Amino acid sequence: MMHFKKAAIAALAAWLAPCAAAAAPAASASTAAIDAADAAPGDSVTISAQRQNYRSLSAAGATKTDALLQDLPQSVRVLTSDLLRDAGATSLSSALELASGIAQQSNLGGLWDSYAMRGFTGDPNFGSDYMVNGFSSSRGYNGMRDIAGTQSVEILKGPASALYGRGDPGGTVNILTRKPRFAPQYSLETSAGSHRTWRTAADLAGPISDTLAYRLNAAHQRGNSFRDTLHSERSFLSPSLLWLIGPATTLSYEVEAARQATPFDRGVLAVNGQLGAVPVSRFLGEPGDGRVTVKSLGHQLFVQHELSAAWSLQTGLSYRDSSLAGYSSEANNLLADGRTLRRQRRYRDFWATDGSARAELLGRVGTGAVVHNLLFGVDGYRFDDERLQLRRNPTAAHPYAIDIYAPVYGGVADPLTLSIDTVEHQRAHAVYLQDQLWLGAQWKALLGVRRDSYRQRVINRRTAASNGQALSATSPRVGLVYQPAAALSLYASAAKGFRPNSGISIANQAFPAEESRSFELGAKTDARDGRLSATLALYRIDKKNVLTTNPLNTDFALPAGEVASKGVELDVSGELAAGLRLSGAYAYTDASVTKGDTSIRTGSSLPNVARHSGNLLLTRTFRAGGGDAVTVGAGLNYVGERLGDVAVSGSFRLPAYATARLLAAYAPTPRLRLALNLDNLFDRAYYASAYSQLWVAPGAERTITATLSYRF
Repeated sequence: MMHFKKAAIAALAAWLAPCAAAAAPAASASTAAIDAADAAPGDSVTISAQRQNYRSLSAAGATKTDALLQDLPQSVRVLTSDLLRDAGATSLSSALELASGIAQQSNLGGLWDSYAMRGFTGDPNFGSDYMVNGFSSSRGYNGMRDIAGTQSVEILKGPASALYGRGDPGGTVNILTRKPRFAPQYSLETSAGSHRTWRTAADLAGPISDTLAYRLNAAHQRGNSFRDTLHSERSFLSPSLLWLIGPATTLSYEVEAARQATPFDRGVLAVNGQLGAVPVSRFLGEPGDGRVTVKSLGHQLFVQHELSAAWSLQTGLSYRDSSLAGYSSEANNLLADGRTLRRQRRYRDFWATDGSARAELLGRVGTGAVVHNLLFGVDGYRFDDERLQLRRNPTAAHPYAIDIYAPVYGGVADPLTLSIDTVEHQRAHAVYLQDQLWLGAQWKALLGVRRDSYRQRVINRRTAASNGQALSATSPRVGLVYQPAAALSLYASAAKGFRPNSGISIANQAFPAEESRSFELGAKTDARDGRLSATLALYRIDKKNVLTTNPLNTDFALPAGEVASKGVELDVSGELAAGLRLSGAYAYTDASVTKGDTSIRTGSSLPNVARHSGNLLLTRTFRAGGGDAVTVGAGLNYVGERLGDVAVSGSFRLPAYATARLLAAYAPTPRLRLALNLDNLFDRAYYASAYSQLWVAPGAERTITATLSYRF
């Protein structure tokens, strides 16, 4: 049995990278723990603490293989669990603040994650794209992503259409979940923070038998807000199983259940184009609307089989149900007196199902001095989206108004009427091929091509109109890496992208798919024997058939025409010296409309995308007098001035801002850790994103959070 178990663990290690398990160095602590737990009695096992070595770090989502970051012709940033813990990140949006070139976008009243990467936001109907273990997990209504159960977050810059199909050329995010373990591990974490915010999380893992292991991650958070009258809750539960079927075969099954209940909040407004007239805490909705509830239930199944020493087969299935339902009261227009805000009221009832499947064959072939790492794959998905919305706009007789300076809640709107009743069906399948070529000690190349076929039908049940279209696209990419020294990689890449547009126009017309072309040059380097790394990237992206939300009716989209983004990004992470860790990023992003229409002005910049942005986090860990571990740190986040609406004039702009943070942690034993995080140290009033002058999302006031963690 022990020989079988060791063979099965070897198969598990091979499975972890290509199936997007834990992206970690080959000799990580977690692998060592598994090896130690499963060693035979009397075996000699040596486990030594190792610092992060970026030369051995891979990103499973970039190529679906275990290729090293330095061998990839693209910019990739991996946010490790240690970095996320130090930064106090509990959501995807807070984690992404640590990377370059990512800008917050209007997030549908706080109901989902929305961000732009290299200036591009993805589908405005569902929030921004992200994947979980290589499967698209943002289609539908999934709320604000909690990072409980997250091992690491891969930020994959540039287009991934040649591998994943539909996607934004700015890049995508791949979330890698924590996997079951055969070494028992139990931890609990609880935190308390400003505005009576409480959070509890648990991470439990261990063996069920010699061939079956489990993991259970759970989190629950509730609390008030710096925004008046608001109270929210979110829960996350993720059980998973790993079955070692045989020496060459593994099966993994994961479930994710999430629930979010929060009032719909469009934020504050600018009065005559000026922000600050009302405090950032002012809620202009209606507390009596209650909370909007978002639910998501997802399943993932992976099977990995080693055919031989050089070839393997990996398959995966993903299925997700999601829904969003609740009432809202939203700013409609400010009257001439400068204080009376008329509001519209809505009821949303949305739900979606998303099923995906893929099968991939991986192998290595040598032809002379050239080594080919091949990937052949087929995949497909079925997505169904149903939207029902009731709406009432204000009238002169029934303005449903509120005084922005002295709000009195309890207003009553006229009865709602049906405004949206649609159902959309998407069906797609594809075949793809990738070849990673080792051309020698200094040269590497990446070639990929994918052929997508896609069908879409949108039915407007309110008007009895139906629109359908069938599309296809070929998405190639090519990249070259030159490594003149062990610590330096120079790369260049080019790619085409393809992304079907969801939804319909006011005129009940479907939209043609987005098409993009991308070019990137970059350099990667490391120091301190790989413990400090940096990536510098220069890029240019052009897209056509781009959509944006219609400013005349936010229930529908409209074409923005053609847009382009060009810029420079720098990411640095690692150890400056023993115990001194750095995470830093800077981005210059020039994203604008290159060919607009009557609704979007040519030359206008893209909303919420600053030309200059950056962040810095510096932490120092040392031993106190009694040998206890102490960590102290400070951080800074800067976002430059940016456009705040999608109107023709493009005159409303959000001011630049900078926020500071402090953090500290104390570990009197290896099992116990106490942490304190202070965000927005100087209590700056700032504005994170906007859709228009009426819908501006303010950033959080000063927030302090204390966290107690214990590992059994």
